[in-house]
Amino acid sequence: MKNGWTLEGKHALITGGSKGIGWAIAEEFLALGAEVTVVARTGPDVNALLKDWSGHSPGLNGIVADVSTPSGIDRIVEAMQGEESRLDILVNNAGTNIRKESLRYSREEFQFLLDTNMTPAFELSRRLHPQLKASGSGSIVNIVSVGGLTALGTGAPYAMSKAAVIQLTKYLAAEWAKDGIRVNAIAPWYVMTPLAETVLKDEHYRSAVLARTPLKRIGKPEEVAALAAFLCMPGAGYITGQCVAVDGGFTAQGFNREEVMGTKI
Repeated sequence: MKNGWTLEGKHALITGGSKGIGWAIAEEFLALGAEVTVVARTGPDVNALLKDWSGHSPGLNGIVADVSTPSGIDRIVEAMQGEESRLDILVNNAGTNIRKESLRYSREEFQFLLDTNMTPAFELSRRLHPQLKASGSGSIVNIVSVGGLTALGTGAPYAMSKAAVIQLTKYLAAEWAKDGIRVNAIAPWYVMTPLAETVLKDEHYRSAVLARTPLKRIGKPEEVAALAAFLCMPGAGYITGQCVAVDGGFTAQGFNREEVMGTKI
């Protein structure tokens, strides 16, 4: 496809864009010619990002907003509704986790995880729908987790919120196809981000993760970013409603006899 492998002229909004996977996606989009607006919870995070990239990325903008709050969502929407604003790509990336057994969560912790991981994807998608529709080739990418596909023991609320966004992806893809908006999701396994590092620093746990990952390594943020970029390109124009795992083969492998028993079939 001629000119199918570019984001030139596109404007993307990325939540949780100041670190980890969000940061990598912003870098990838900028390198491919897009204008990027990143959202982060604190001013220092946004300011540091803008300062770091100011010399070589004039197309980078920032919004300080907490997506887990209604006022934060309002701030983002208002910022994207200026007279000259346009939006072609929305990446719902912001997320967090509190790891506990199901019986130990407080109501406040449960609600916080839903408000951070699930609600913003729904609210931003529908409130920014007019701009995405006006684009004529709008694309939404939801960053979820393999935890939304299978039980990982990292917390039921986290898993629930990610599974809900996977279903939201499929539903909006079908409902908004008529508006020229494609919607897809990316489900990473462990990727070297600040959130993952908190558990991967435990060598015993890290070894267990690697033992269940056919490629025998932790993923890189840029490997998720590359897929996010592709899903927003013209070359991916017939792909919608999909959830693609970036997981080193984790979800493809159930029981590995050789790994467990040390013997071949």
